[in-house]
Amino acid sequence: MVEPSHEGAKRPVSAAPAGPYGHPFHPLLVTVPIGAWVGSLVFDVASHLVRHPDFLARGAQWLIALGVVGALAAALVGFLDLFAIPPGTRAFRVGLLHMALNLLVTTAYAGNFLWRYANHGPQQGGVGGGMLALNAVSLVVLGVSGYLGGKLAYRYGVRVADETTQAEGFVLTRRGPGRRDGGTADGRAG
Repeated sequence: MVEPSHEGAKRPVSAAPAGPYGHPFHPLLVTVPIGAWVGSLVFDVASHLVRHPDFLARGAQWLIALGVVGALAAALVGFLDLFAIPPGTRAFRVGLLHMALNLLVTTAYAGNFLWRYANHGPQQGGVGGGMLALNAVSLVVLGVSGYLGGKLAYRYGVRVADETTQAEGFVLTRRGPGRRDGGTADGRAG
């Protein structure tokens, strides 16, 4: 059995929307939903700790919406990264699970937003327990998916530059930082 090459998973399907070689856009874009959804959970919890929770509940609701929009943008370029992975490989299966969990989480947050929107604001005493629980569970599942995304990048090297390209960052320069003696980084006189 011939093993598929992993080199294709390092190059973008299309550099314009997915990001150039060694600089994928997906990891950059996922920071928007992660930050928004973590912030929404903080606001949800805080809404139970203050006398007038309306502003926190409303803030959480719109952070959830921002996260959904950000997740959809991240998913678009994430699909392109997935298509670069050879089918039938362990990395492809991990990528499919990562994608499925992210779609599940995004759907849960979209539902959470609609639930809050239909309720026209917080109940007495802050965000409802069910909404808060759905937020927390969704965030835990997002954490599992994030672990899998990290495995794709750091263990399997998906969309990460190859080792030869990475080695460029570790070549000693002619003059090391802070050298005043005119010598080179390897100790020879310059």
